[in-house]
Amino acid sequence: MSDIINKVAQSALTTLNLEELLHPGERVVYDIKDNLFMELMLREKDFRAFVKDNDWSVYAGKNVAIICSADAIVPTWAYMLLATKLHAHANYYVFGDLEALEQALMQEAIAKINPEDYRDAKVVVKGCGSIPVPTYAYVEVMRKLLPVSSSVMYGEPCSTVPLYKKPKAV
Repeated sequence: MSDIINKVAQSALTTLNLEELLHPGERVVYDIKDNLFMELMLREKDFRAFVKDNDWSVYAGKNVAIICSADAIVPTWAYMLLATKLHAHANYYVFGDLEALEQALMQEAIAKINPEDYRDAKVVVKGCGSIPVPTYAYVEVMRKLLPVSSSVMYGEPCSTVPLYKKPKAV
């Protein structure tokens, strides 16, 4: 009886799992609505006092989406002031909802990919994971891989969809 050979493990494929690049920190929303006077407008003196005295360490390591869910007058500087406090504690923060936060985190993760790590490699961009990866992320990663990789596939190493193969030099 012959041994079972794992041909996938022995292949020259390099797997790129976008899920693994995302920061694992909790995603939370900071709603500036709670700082408004009668949910209509921001009072600068009160807001500055809140920002100064609030315990911002509760956001340590978290990823924060800053929103205002009330239809109110909120000056741009107020969001900037929040950023001055979140910067020291949060892993990441954005103005926008959780979807905007997730997109920003994915863009940051893709920006950290070193294309040279995939030079002349046969790359499998992993699909179907436990965390939903948005389609735009797969398109963005192609922008990084196409100039350097010898081929790009999508799926799992045992079942891939070929997408690109570098033309042979003449």
